[in-house]
Amino acid sequence: MEDWAEIRRLHRAEGVPIKEIGRRLGVARNTVRAALRSDGPPKYERAARGSVADAYEPQVRALLVEWPRMPGPVVAQRIGWPYSEGPLKKLLARIRPEYVGIDPADRVVYEPGEVAQCDLWFPETPVPVDARQARILPVLVVTLAFSRFLSATMIPSRQAGDILSGMWLLISQLGRVPKTLVWDRESAIGGTGRVSVPAAAFAGTLATRIRLAPPRDPEFKGMVERNNGFFETSFLPGRAFAGPQDFNDQLGAWLPRANSRTIRALQARPVDLLETDRQAMTPLPPVPPAVGLTHRIRLARDYYVRVDTCDYSVDPRMIGRFVEVTASPTRVLVFCDGQPVAEHERSWAKHVVITDPAHVATAHQMRLALAEQRRAQQQAQQSGARRHRDGHPVALRALPDYDALFGVDFNPTGPTTPTAAAAAKASNP
Repeated sequence: MEDWAEIRRLHRAEGVPIKEIGRRLGVARNTVRAALRSDGPPKYERAARGSVADAYEPQVRALLVEWPRMPGPVVAQRIGWPYSEGPLKKLLARIRPEYVGIDPADRVVYEPGEVAQCDLWFPETPVPVDARQARILPVLVVTLAFSRFLSATMIPSRQAGDILSGMWLLISQLGRVPKTLVWDRESAIGGTGRVSVPAAAFAGTLATRIRLAPPRDPEFKGMVERNNGFFETSFLPGRAFAGPQDFNDQLGAWLPRANSRTIRALQARPVDLLETDRQAMTPLPPVPPAVGLTHRIRLARDYYVRVDTCDYSVDPRMIGRFVEVTASPTRVLVFCDGQPVAEHERSWAKHVVITDPAHVATAHQMRLALAEQRRAQQQAQQSGARRHRDGHPVALRALPDYDALFGVDFNPTGPTTPTAAAAAKASNP
């Protein structure tokens, strides 16, 4: 490259003859002439050597015609590939787009208030949930597409009720409702390819819609996916957490700093664009949506109800009756006929039992009362007298009295009248 540039300078700027240029630079005169004739600088091009995969290309193409997405190891097995996988991978990368096709991604321009991208982020750091357990819990992340404003909160589980509780918390903190909520095919939101019933009810109450991303297409909501990586590299390192509430407290203190940084694509800060985004959104509904975990069950003798693998005690006087269980991320409430019969702080641990001492005391008194009742019945049976619960005896009539009353004759050869039948039974007991 340096010789080429010097040849052209000497000949064109200083008028040095070709022979002299060759003598000065130690190159052949034909080399000088070639440099002066060329339109651009010289470059090295290696001659194509071919590949061991070229001989197998017709077989690979025949497979891709019928199965364009066939994995590389299966292709190697079908064609009897005897070499390492590198050359075959390069061949497949070159020719597979001819059969699968290329799906280009357009550049999208987001309008204020239109879209919020939602996702679950799972931090690698386990968070203590009680004295003996630490769990990797999901964090609900919401990113406003226009302003890039970030909000997030840790939730107890991936169940629909808990996800919707987190969404309502973040949306109510925002004060307005985005017109579209973009989700991937999270099992509780749209795992079957259609929006689930709880998510559809939530969207209907908020007068918004939930749009599901195509399968295996994380770029569809790449904005929130990149923010998940941003949390991993900028928020999580160097932090320790005492529990889920401590995690949310630290995250809430860090988010204003994250929303104050300048976004290169916008040349602006999310916090400065937030108000423009909010003004184009829908107002909050007059009635809050139904969120949280709910179910109805008949209370068994074991007077506990289960919420997300944890058992919570209920007033044992409700045994045998239907109770309604409602669980938010912080509280578990149980109702029977509209009346509260249990209230507990929700545990985010797995497989633990939460007991109210008052329920245990009530169950103990009920067992004592039942034992006393059974003893009284046994004493009455032994004494030959039956008594009511208040203690007074129950009068017992002789069976022949009922036969005489209803005209029943158990002796067809004897008297047939009620009076005669009663007399016969009395004389022959």
